[in-house]
Amino acid sequence: MPDLSRTLRTAFTRVLNRRTAVRRGQLGVTVIGDRQITIYLPPGYNDRGERRYPVLYMQDGQNLFDDARAFAGRSWRLREAADEAIGLRTASPMIIVGVDHAGNDRVQEYTPTYDEVRKVGGKADEYGVFLFDKVKRAIDDTYLTHPDDTFLGGSSLGALVSMHLALKYPVRGAIVMSPSVWWDDREIVKEVDDYVDSRRPRIWLDIGGREGREALDNARLLRDHLRAKGWNESTLRYYEDRRAEHTERAWGERVRKALEFLFPPE
Repeated sequence: MPDLSRTLRTAFTRVLNRRTAVRRGQLGVTVIGDRQITIYLPPGYNDRGERRYPVLYMQDGQNLFDDARAFAGRSWRLREAADEAIGLRTASPMIIVGVDHAGNDRVQEYTPTYDEVRKVGGKADEYGVFLFDKVKRAIDDTYLTHPDDTFLGGSSLGALVSMHLALKYPVRGAIVMSPSVWWDDREIVKEVDDYVDSRRPRIWLDIGGREGREALDNARLLRDHLRAKGWNESTLRYYEDRRAEHTERAWGERVRKALEFLFPPE
């Protein structure tokens, strides 16, 4: 009978070597309009010139890849999450485009309606035109994309605008983390109720258990209304992270799960 400790050491060494062997994707930066755009290209992007990739457009680009630029000095470390998922073959390769928010105008362009109480908001559709007509067009013209395989993602207000645009544009899916469902008397829930398109983009929806009772109830409400409109187990993944707060660190710790859901391994 083989020595158990030797067997365990061998297994551990194999796992460790596999992790250290994970190839890294590439990061590049460009400017479109007045925005810095960060582009993640998956490992092996330059190895197979004919391959085309789906593209995930993420909001709040400042917070995704670089701790030095991120809110409170902690990014999602999205590059590392994508590298691991792709390298360990738990997700198919994808291009990720991080679009910086507009600074003081972030609330304006990440909200679908004007909130009479807060006296602000309502420019999400204008932002959608910028995202799809300028950013997406530039990315499709420059990189090996599959133009019809488009995904959106974000957290908080970035999740709200991603959900809103996913209902308006022919995207394949969206990452909706800790969404600001509360905006303008839960306007996004009404948009789901009014949705008449036959398509059901894949939705990753989540919430942290330490984000407050209202946030948790609102996320569950959005989940329930999506299910009532025809989203099912294959098109909607709902996840509650009981110990998570409303932070970049928390979103980064579960973004790999979202990537694996939206981009299942081949």
